Amino acid sequence: MIEIPKIPKLRSSTVTFSVLEILQTIVLICFILYFGKTLFIPLSFSLLISFILFPVCKWIEGRGINKIGAIILSLLIIILFIAIIVYLLFVQINEFSNEWGLFREKLLEALNQISVFIAERFEITTEEQVVFFKNSINNSSTQVFSFLRSSLYSLSESLFFLLIIPVLSALILYYRPILAKALYQIFPANKKETIHEILIETIRAYYDFIKGMFLVYIAVGLLNSIGLLIVGVPHPFMFGFIASILTFIPYVGIMISSLLPIAVAWITFNSIWYPLGVVLVFTIVQALEAYVIFPLVVGHRLKINTLVIIIMITAGGILWGAAGMILFIPFTSIVKLIADRSPRLKILSILLGEEEKEPNKTQL
Repeated sequence: MIEIPKIPKLRSSTVTFSVLEILQTIVLICFILYFGKTLFIPLSFSLLISFILFPVCKWIEGRGINKIGAIILSLLIIILFIAIIVYLLFVQINEFSNEWGLFREKLLEALNQISVFIAERFEITTEEQVVFFKNSINNSSTQVFSFLRSSLYSLSESLFFLLIIPVLSALILYYRPILAKALYQIFPANKKETIHEILIETIRAYYDFIKGMFLVYIAVGLLNSIGLLIVGVPHPFMFGFIASILTFIPYVGIMISSLLPIAVAWITFNSIWYPLGVVLVFTIVQALEAYVIFPLVVGHRLKINTLVIIIMITAGGILWGAAGMILFIPFTSIVKLIADRSPRLKILSILLGEEEKEPNKTQL
């Protein structure tokens, strides 16, 4: 009897990753990003800047200027932008210092009123309040030193980033042919066209990200200005748009930019409610910017759904702090570009993308 050999089942050429494998990869990447953030944060900012400046460099080189000259001119644009922000920051500090005398008097007057209110309402004498505050200050001295130590570390880290990022950006732009060639060598020859397409789309995505950020700052400036106008603060549009521009510096920018309108409101109206109104306006606008305006405007341009944008902002803040809240959004757009072109990452592409309307099918 002749036995007919069984024909082996052919495996599908397309192998998809499971959700568990994707989650394991995400956990591993988060682990690497968290412990390597001192290297990856400046490198990521450098990549962001180099992607943005690449078309500018190409345009300048097309005008007959050599590569080094084009890179220097391109970086000068970024340095000028940063210089304008730093100038606005110092203008705010200088204006606030000019108002400090009156602001200090109002502050002491308010503290005295609060002390009298506490003494009348809770029957705690002024002397007891002074003793309580002295003990609190003495007990918190160790916390103050730890805060100063962490602040000095953050300041030194920021200065290091400011020095190393332009250097890395210039080197990436200069060695871009070598880096692109090395990237092509990593993947099979038949994927070269796909890699080239992803690089072009990445540059375009970064441009869309910057355009979205520009619209976000305009929206935040208008909302700040309208809120300050309703409160009654003088020069609301000036204060509103300066605060919007200074939000480019996370946390510190909005704190410093709010000091002057708070002082002006207190001195002008001689009431604590107007400064509280200014604080409320900036708080509401910042919440809207972080969780509504930014996800909708930037997510729509990058074709990433709002839920993923909010999750990535939160994850970026946990892993990298303020820098992660900025950088993780363009990173997500790159991951989506790769997922869109890889059948093995179809699940990830669906999770990151926006809803596709299918009128002939029942929608959830």
